[in-house]
Amino acid sequence: QVQLVESGGGLVQPGGSLRLSCAASGSIFSINTMGWYRQAPGKERELVAVITGGGSTNYADSVKGRFTISRDNTKNTVYLQANSLQPDDTAVYYCYALLYLTRYSSGTRYWGQGTQVTVSS
Repeated sequence: QVQLVESGGGLVQPGGSLRLSCAASGSIFSINTMGWYRQAPGKERELVAVITGGGSTNYADSVKGRFTISRDNTKNTVYLQANSLQPDDTAVYYCYALLYLTRYSSGTRYWGQGTQVTVSS
């Protein structure tokens, strides 16, 4: 059974930083794209950042220059370094991975359970 387990959320003051981690485990053949979404109270879930298997990245305009996504393929882990955090960044952050269970299977998106990030003084 595949699981994505997130860590690193918490309470931080405006201008502070956090590093989120998301590790995929289970019987996995390969992982393609990994990324992060977030959902603030009363708002729809929005894409924050993605990283392909080859390391190409893309970011939401609202986080460009402040957030950095990276991955360690040896650990099946994706990271989100969030700097210069602002109250508008407060949300539940969800990681995802597009992965393949076997060489012949179709890609399936799996989700983490979510981790709360609160930016407040």
